[in-house]
Amino acid sequence: MIRCYPRISLYEERRLIKKAQNGSKKSKDELVLRRVGFPIFRIHKIVFPDLVRRYGEDLLSEAILITYKKIDSYDLDYRDKLENHKPVKFVSYIWKRIDGFIIDSLKNGLLPRSYNDDQISERFFLILSYSFIIMNMCSL
Repeated sequence: MIRCYPRISLYEERRLIKKAQNGSKKSKDELVLRRVGFPIFRIHKIVFPDLVRRYGEDLLSEAILITYKKIDSYDLDYRDKLENHKPVKFVSYIWKRIDGFIIDSLKNGLLPRSYNDDQISERFFLILSYSFIIMNMCSL
């Protein structure tokens, strides 16, 4: 999967985000697939290995949902305090939210479900399946 979705430039990433914010589901899915390695990395970085084996799939599925939601709130016109245009990488934008979710989940007894089965599309399950494969490859 990583070979199918290699790293892209900031310009290309922002182009995908713009298309996704304008309603392109294909662009949104592609962006999530290109960035699915980041939540996997953060889960492995923060969570003890025993907890990753036990709750890693649940953490990852919630992190993917967060990633989808953050695409819509990403500000393509972000400016710093001096009003200079400052493009931000998408992973930098979602970093604290993903880390906060992982830490909160661990503190609160792990993963209250914030979604139900009716809200999850087939695309999500496909992405989740690929993510589990990558997560297992990363833990080897």
